[in-house]
Amino acid sequence: MPLSVHATHAPILIFDSGVGGLSVLAAVRAQLPRAPLVYAMDGAAYPYGQRSDAELTARVPALLGRLVERYRPRLVIIACNTASTIALAAVRDVLAVPVVGTVPAIKPAAERSISRVIGVLGTRATVRQRYVDELARRFAADCRVLRHGAPALVDHVESALRGEPSPAPEAPRKALAGLLEQPGGDVLDTVVLACTHFPLALDALRHAAPAGVGFVDGADGIARRCAGLLAGQRWPPDAGTGVTITTGEIAACTGLAAGLGRFGLAPAIAL
Repeated sequence: MPLSVHATHAPILIFDSGVGGLSVLAAVRAQLPRAPLVYAMDGAAYPYGQRSDAELTARVPALLGRLVERYRPRLVIIACNTASTIALAAVRDVLAVPVVGTVPAIKPAAERSISRVIGVLGTRATVRQRYVDELARRFAADCRVLRHGAPALVDHVESALRGEPSPAPEAPRKALAGLLEQPGGDVLDTVVLACTHFPLALDALRHAAPAGVGFVDGADGIARRCAGLLAGQRWPPDAGTGVTITTGEIAACTGLAAGLGRFGLAPAIAL
């Protein structure tokens, strides 16, 4: 059904626990430059990688339900691998709008790997999921798939966007070492960035990586999927400045204002 004139301004809602989803937001903005955007963070529960499956399965659908009621988006993106691998089905059960999740880009990694050894770098919650087992079985059956959870790299990215000193300046190097030092890691040639925070540290990861190691993530694929789902819908002449909203203490987002501005977003407001 065609969108009404009022719904022309309906946004795309992009959701993560912290700033990692900005890597997806950038790809969506490049693909759909006139789309109004709302970026929602669950700061009260950051980081999701340290939350239990049961907690996220209950929390994420409830929170997205509140956000959808407030902003009436035309589409929701869960720009978090952890939340997607754990709670995507539960979210789709309760929302009446299309929901696009984020999954580790194992298929494109396997397609580009020459050595047939790939690494999955994510949160500990993501890399332990059976869903990752299934992706590896379906798309990388002839590859050795190494996995490593790197929570310190998440905090490293958050601090960088705030313009603050990193609590773990060696996090990019140590994250890669967690893959490279495993059996078979010496011939690894492709790393899946299975946390949306990690593409925001791509320059540092490339600097720390051995020659010949490449990186893949799912942001561009998500953006293309959204463009396909929204084909033919009307958009305003200009997207305008995006909205940022967060749970938890709004004061914790004060240092993010400049970083959010670089992504075309206003300073965060409280949910």
